[in-house]
Amino acid sequence: MTSITTIFKGEPEPAEEPDKLVDLFRNRSELKKEFAALRNEKYELQDRIKTQRGATERVQQKLNHIESLLVDPEWVHNVVAFYQLRRLAGHCEGRLERFAEQLKQQREQRVQSRALVSWNQERTQLIKRATARIGEHRMRVQTLEDQLQAERHKLHTMGGIAKMVRGRSQEAAVDQLEASVAAAEAREGELLQELQNIENREPPPHQGLDITAKRSINFMILAYAQQLYLDYLEDDLVSLAKDSREKSVGAVNYGSKADCDEILELINRRREEIEQAGDFADVLQTRAKKIAEFAQFRHDDDAVPVPATVATIFNIDANGVVRTSDANLLGENYFGIAKVMSR
Repeated sequence: MTSITTIFKGEPEPAEEPDKLVDLFRNRSELKKEFAALRNEKYELQDRIKTQRGATERVQQKLNHIESLLVDPEWVHNVVAFYQLRRLAGHCEGRLERFAEQLKQQREQRVQSRALVSWNQERTQLIKRATARIGEHRMRVQTLEDQLQAERHKLHTMGGIAKMVRGRSQEAAVDQLEASVAAAEAREGELLQELQNIENREPPPHQGLDITAKRSINFMILAYAQQLYLDYLEDDLVSLAKDSREKSVGAVNYGSKADCDEILELINRRREEIEQAGDFADVLQTRAKKIAEFAQFRHDDDAVPVPATVATIFNIDANGVVRTSDANLLGENYFGIAKVMSR
């Protein structure tokens, strides 16, 4: 006989198929996302490979071009002259960049030093005033403590009758003085904390250069660039060096072997003469002032002048005689001057 328990036994619960399907679709969605990400990464890598392959091919073409020039007896000397001129251009760019960086650092340090001096002076004055207030307050505290001692002494030395008559008022006076002393001591603590806060103040952060300082720096950079221009103006070395930066090897023909050798000799001779030349700091200052006289700016907050307004070259000799010529160093970006200007 089938038992009652068997008859009324519950049906087995169905498996949680919907939950499994949700998990399956969720996993499938995640896999699709990962696959898409990997596919995009693959495409990016392929693009990078193509870009790198193109760059490698261009370099190889350039090497092949140089090699063909070097084996050509009519061009080999031009190649040497070209790279010596490019080296000269790099030398001038490096000098201008170092000068600009040193000048900016000096001006920033000077501005920061002035700010620190002013901050220290103000801090010293605040410390003096705080110390004076503490000294004056301590004198008041001492006076209150002396009064408290005197009133306590009166209270302790009172006779029986006097204590009965004036004892209560004397105790009130003592209590009032004790409260005054406690308040004065608390105030002294506040004054000491104020002094400590002043002493612990951090110096002001570096504020940077204002527009006037930046313009002054740029006038000096322009003056130095003009000096470089004048140093290599002889036989137009400065223009040849600039062309070597802007053109590729083989694009310029300097002539025969004798012509190329003459260029190399000129470069070496001028560099030796420049290295033996004296200090020209005063000349730079004078030239910068003259540049500033003619410089104009498009906006009030511009630090870099309009190139056409600073296109006059000031050649100042040892006697202070000034000769002028035209060359737009800023507009034509001689010696990479545009990237070193203060902005």
